[in-house]
Amino acid sequence: MEVVLTADRTLMSNHHGKEFLGFGTSAPPNWLPEHLFRYLFFPRIKSVGGLPWQAPYGLRKIEAKLLDEGFDVKTVYPDSIDRFNPKVIGISVMDPFGWGPSSTTFAGILKTGEPYLAKYFRMMLESDSYRKAKAKGARTIVGGPGAWQFKFNQKFMDKYGIDTVIIGEGEHEKAVEIYRMALQGKELPKFVELKPSECPTLNEISEIKHASVNGLVEIGRGCPRGCKFCSVTLRPLRWYPYEKIEKELKVNADAGINAGVIHAEDILLYGQSGVIPDEEKQIKLNKLAKRYYKNLSWSHASFAAVASKPKLMEELSEIILDEHQSWWGAEMGIETGSVELAKKIMPAKAKPFRAEEWPEVVIQGAGIMKDCHLIPACTLITGLPEETEDDIIKTIELVDELKDFPSLIVPLFFVPMGKLKDREWFKKEDMSETQKELLINCLRHDVRWTREIGKIYFNKNVTLQAIRPFFSLFFKIIEWQGKRKEVL
Repeated sequence: MEVVLTADRTLMSNHHGKEFLGFGTSAPPNWLPEHLFRYLFFPRIKSVGGLPWQAPYGLRKIEAKLLDEGFDVKTVYPDSIDRFNPKVIGISVMDPFGWGPSSTTFAGILKTGEPYLAKYFRMMLESDSYRKAKAKGARTIVGGPGAWQFKFNQKFMDKYGIDTVIIGEGEHEKAVEIYRMALQGKELPKFVELKPSECPTLNEISEIKHASVNGLVEIGRGCPRGCKFCSVTLRPLRWYPYEKIEKELKVNADAGINAGVIHAEDILLYGQSGVIPDEEKQIKLNKLAKRYYKNLSWSHASFAAVASKPKLMEELSEIILDEHQSWWGAEMGIETGSVELAKKIMPAKAKPFRAEEWPEVVIQGAGIMKDCHLIPACTLITGLPEETEDDIIKTIELVDELKDFPSLIVPLFFVPMGKLKDREWFKKEDMSETQKELLINCLRHDVRWTREIGKIYFNKNVTLQAIRPFFSLFFKIIEWQGKRKEVL
């Protein structure tokens, strides 16, 4: 092969068909034996001849782009790299050193070693499969959401023979040219850092040719809200036409995937340049997805968009919920319960409402979602620049208000990204007693609702029903370790 694309096994998994379980890979080793933890959160995906049945969506997009550009390329399981005798190895990374928000938060609570996703990325580069390919002269190009981390660990690149790291959207011509240069034996730059303005147009973004993990299909890129802690908002907003979305839905359905996720930073803003959902576009989009997927979820949505259109949410629930599914999920950002902090770091998060109404918007949106059987995984961020004790207290009060809201609320430590990329990282050692109280409240909320959500999350999967007690045990370990280490 000219090019093989791959990722470490924490990413090359469909997590038992449950996308949210993938977050477990950001935990460090704990009291669960590693082989059991691996089976629970990132079991090996089915593959034939080294070719995985499903692969991470980002890899499938690069694979499709390179195929359209005339490259000889395949996406392979990480232990099969050398069998294809590649000239170039392309690797996708999510959080290669465990520096992302989820990993640093787990580390702050458990503090027992490098997270699994970092460990298995390193293990892939130390494997016989990778080393044999490198010994034959293969060149290595790394990209993906976590590529920015290599800027702070260039010695790692030298140690493991990583030639180039591409930071930005990999379908851009600048990124594709790096693969051409690698095949031609030309000298490669250590970093290719694409500016926010250097993003591929809709016509330059190829449709996937093979199945993606858990049927994930992108409907657009970018976000109009402009939150300072997020790098996505720096890029232009682009929405895929229905025809482009349907091509990818069909690829997954033809491969035998009947449950999937549509992905955007805010599904409810599909086709919009502003922050108010369009009823007609939403109904058409979700009907289209349900035509191919019996069970449908959203990657992300926003409390403000939900709260702005309660009638639309009711109509969408009637489209999505049927004899095949009784609920659906999405990731939602609460981030803070403080009006003052919201005005500083995410003034457009509440739009079309005023920033001063943010806590009320969250509570109103939560009520609508409960009525519509949309169960979200919500994030909070603590340690934000300029966060005060009063801001944290306001967030604790909001969490208390949401105690009867079916959800997970995941507190994350601040990691400098987006417009705040030059600010200080927040570390466990910096935690105040008030921040510890916030984590305790979130954990209490999650322990309660994990039991309830688990009953429906695993109810149609015989395998997951059998191993559900082990997931419960993992949550108890987090609680016990947090108390033992005086974090909780």
